[in-house]
Amino acid sequence: MTPGCFIVLEGPEGAGKSTLARALAGRMTAAGIEPICTREPGGTPVAEALRSELLNADRSWTPDAELLYMVTARADLVARVIGPALDAGNVVLSDRYALSTQAYQVAGRGVDQAFADRLLAVATLGLVPSITLVLDLAPEEGIARQEAAGKRQDRLDRESLDFHRRVAARYLAEHGPGVHHLNGRLTPEALADVAWTILARARPDLFHFGV
Repeated sequence: MTPGCFIVLEGPEGAGKSTLARALAGRMTAAGIEPICTREPGGTPVAEALRSELLNADRSWTPDAELLYMVTARADLVARVIGPALDAGNVVLSDRYALSTQAYQVAGRGVDQAFADRLLAVATLGLVPSITLVLDLAPEEGIARQEAAGKRQDRLDRESLDFHRRVAARYLAEHGPGVHHLNGRLTPEALADVAWTILARARPDLFHFGV
């Protein structure tokens, strides 16, 4: 059986992750691959309920409470969806994962790094992405995109520019095996082309050039 492939899209607000996720899922389907697509927080009934609370602009959470909600949602998603899908040899495409916690709760909120790492280890069961695509974009541009699109601001969108700059800087600093940085200023079509090329090089048994 072909081993599963866990692909995660990361980046600050307005970077284009959701658009890229749809484009990649479409290309995978055209190539005969049926990806399991999910998002964070969310992806299960429990996690979606937690997402509603986390992003509700009327709520006020302490940084530690926000982290606990986030990792609880992630734990349910990993146990119910991501882990079983990968065990079955599927491709999983997720809009956000553990790096978002490092960017938003640790860098953005200032949550203790060691505390966050302990919770992440429990929530993820040690499961790490095969490929992480980080869309880099200045927070000012991401915010402008959201405003132009008329996006209703959630609790995180309403955070200060300094907060979003800390988040973006943490994403820029991420490096390691399987991590690839993409220019979030590219057109959606160009961004999808670059991302697909990375996937094809990493897993030629699954993804093919020119699709």
